[in-house]
Amino acid sequence: MYALILSGGRGERLRPLTDGLPKPMVPVGGKPILQRQAEWLVQAGVTDIVFLAGYCWEAIQEHFGDGSAHGFRAHYSIEDSPLGRGGAIRQGMSQVTDTDGPLIVTNGDIVTDLPLDNLLDGYHEASRANPKHMATITVVPFRSPYGIVDVNESNSVTGFREKIELPYWINAGIYVMRRDIEPLLPELGDHETGTFPGLAEQGRLSALPYRGYWSSVDSFKDLREAEEHLQATTG
Repeated sequence: MYALILSGGRGERLRPLTDGLPKPMVPVGGKPILQRQAEWLVQAGVTDIVFLAGYCWEAIQEHFGDGSAHGFRAHYSIEDSPLGRGGAIRQGMSQVTDTDGPLIVTNGDIVTDLPLDNLLDGYHEASRANPKHMATITVVPFRSPYGIVDVNESNSVTGFREKIELPYWINAGIYVMRRDIEPLLPELGDHETGTFPGLAEQGRLSALPYRGYWSSVDSFKDLREAEEHLQATTG
């Protein structure tokens, strides 16, 4: 089984850590995020990982090489100029030789406890129900970025709450796709603004809601919280 990881982020908000590294190679709890993702993918049965890279891609290749020391075969799809996430996925698919099996695609800056078997099961279930089904996306609750102040009818403050879950879902950046989704992806641009809305309108896109741990590491605050989670769960 193949997986594609979007690995080209510059991580401007994580400078100076990213002055010579792509954002997914920033260490979290002593390991690069990509290393944690590779271990997570291999545990789910992934045999081949295609790194969709651009900025400082050499650091990824230097770390993983051909992948054999890490339990998988590594491939590298390098962008000469930015293609956007959808364009990067489309270019990377040219290195996928398995034309029948599903592909896992993930953003390279994510730390999560999501069991990938659950996502794959959701994909296969949706595909059995709808032969035209193209992809399953993971969605996580949208949490307020601000603290919530509870006020009663008398305008008295009754409490404060942090990071409460709002009644909306957001795209977690972890997908299972059919290999033949390739012509529906943009050559230049983002799959989330073109491909996915079109599939949703056609009833060819499903979702797996997940309320477990998930974080996109975009800032030093995210980095600190991810490290605190790993320390609490792994010791």
